Amino acid sequence: MTRAKGAAMRRIHVGNALSAFGLGFTVPYLYVYVAQVRGLGAMTAGSVLAVFAVAALIVLPVAGRAIVRRGPLPVLLAALVTAAVGALGLGLAGTATAVLTASAALGAGQAVMQPALATMIVDCSTTQTRSRAFAMQFFLQNLGLGIGGLIGGHLVDATRVSSFTLLFAIEAAMFLLLAVVMATVRVPSAPRLGGAPRQAARGSWRELLGNRAMVQLSVLGFVLFFACYGQFESGLSAYGIEAAGISTSALGTALAANTAMIVVAQFAVLRFVERQKRSRVIAAVGLIWAVAWVVAGYAGLGHGSQEMATAAFVSTYALFGLGEAMLSPTVAPLVADLAPSGMAGQYNSAFALVKQLALAVGPAVGGPMGASLHAPYIVTFLLFSLGISFLALRLGRQLTAVQDQPWLVRNRVVAQGGPAVEPVAAEA
Repeated sequence: MTRAKGAAMRRIHVGNALSAFGLGFTVPYLYVYVAQVRGLGAMTAGSVLAVFAVAALIVLPVAGRAIVRRGPLPVLLAALVTAAVGALGLGLAGTATAVLTASAALGAGQAVMQPALATMIVDCSTTQTRSRAFAMQFFLQNLGLGIGGLIGGHLVDATRVSSFTLLFAIEAAMFLLLAVVMATVRVPSAPRLGGAPRQAARGSWRELLGNRAMVQLSVLGFVLFFACYGQFESGLSAYGIEAAGISTSALGTALAANTAMIVVAQFAVLRFVERQKRSRVIAAVGLIWAVAWVVAGYAGLGHGSQEMATAAFVSTYALFGLGEAMLSPTVAPLVADLAPSGMAGQYNSAFALVKQLALAVGPAVGGPMGASLHAPYIVTFLLFSLGISFLALRLGRQLTAVQDQPWLVRNRVVAQGGPAVEPVAAEA
C-alpha cells in the first residue's frame, strides 16, 4: 500500500469510528424518545424503524449508480449532510409528521454511507490488504457504537426533552465533523463511468445479475443478515424474555457480550481467517451460529436453573459475535473482488440493499415467532444457520482461486520471485 493510500485509509477509519459513535448515541433510545418522551405513541415509534428501512430501499439503487458515475466521496458527503439534517430534525420534531420526515432523511443518509465508505476502502486497498481493512472498519464501528451508547445512556433523561435534543444535536455534529474529515481524503483515482449514458447504468445492473457468483453471494448475504442481525433486537430478545425469563438487564449484558466478543476476537481471528478459503470461513460461521441456536434452545426450552438459562443466553450472543468477527474480513472484501473494474460502488450498494431487505424482513418474521412459537423459532433458525454452511460451500465452486483465497495466491507469486500484484477481479 502506498503512503497516500495509507493516509487516506486512516482518515476513512476515523470517519467510520465517528459515524458509529454518533449512531450509538441515539439508536438505542429512539423508541423511548418517540413513544414516551414526545408522547407520539408506540405506533409512530414503530413506524420510525419502518421508515428507516423504506428510505434505504429507495435510495440504495440510486446511490450505486451515483458512486459509479461520480465516485464515492461526493456521494458520501451528500449522505452525511442529509443524515445530519435528519438527526437534528428528530431532536426538534414534535409531531408525527416531522418525526417521520426526519427519520426518512436520517435513514437515507445512513444507508448511503455504507456502500460509499466501503467503496473508498476498496479504492484505498489491494486484494491482499482488503481483509484487514474491513476488519478494522468493523472493529471501529462496534467500538464506536458501544462507547456512544454508553455515554448517551448517561446523558439522557426520560423526563427532559432537552436531553434528547442534545443527543440528536451531538449525532448531527458527528456527521458534520465526519464530512469535514472525509473532505480531506484524497482517494486514489479509480475507474469511473462518468460519461456513461443511462443505458449503461441499466446495463450494469444486468451485468451484476448475470454474475452467478455475485447472485449466489447476495442470496447467502440475505440469509446471513436475516438469521443473525435481523434477530438480535427482535426475535431473539423476545424469545429470551418470554421463553427463558431473561431480565432486561441480562439482555443488556448479552448485547454487551456480543460487542465485547467482537472487540476482543476481531484481530485474534483475522490471521487465521485471511489464510483460509473465504467460502469455508463463511461455512464455519454457519456451524458456529447453529451451535449458538442450540445453546439458545437450552436457555429457553431446557429445565436448568435461571442462572444457567441466563448464562446460556449470554453465551448465545457471544457466539454470534465470534461469527461476526470472522465474517467482517471475509464477506465485504469478497463483494469488492467480484466487482469488475469501476463497478465496486454498484456491487457494494447492491449488497447493502440485500442487507436492508433482510433486516426489514428478519424482525417481522422472527419477532412474533420468538415471542410465542419458542421451539419452532429455534428449529427454524438452526436450519437457516446450517443453510448458511451449505450456501457458502456452493458459492465456493463459483469463485476463482484469487477470489476465494487471495492470501495463498499472493504467497505463490512471491515464492516464484515476482511482485505481489493485485489481480483484476473477473466476472464469475
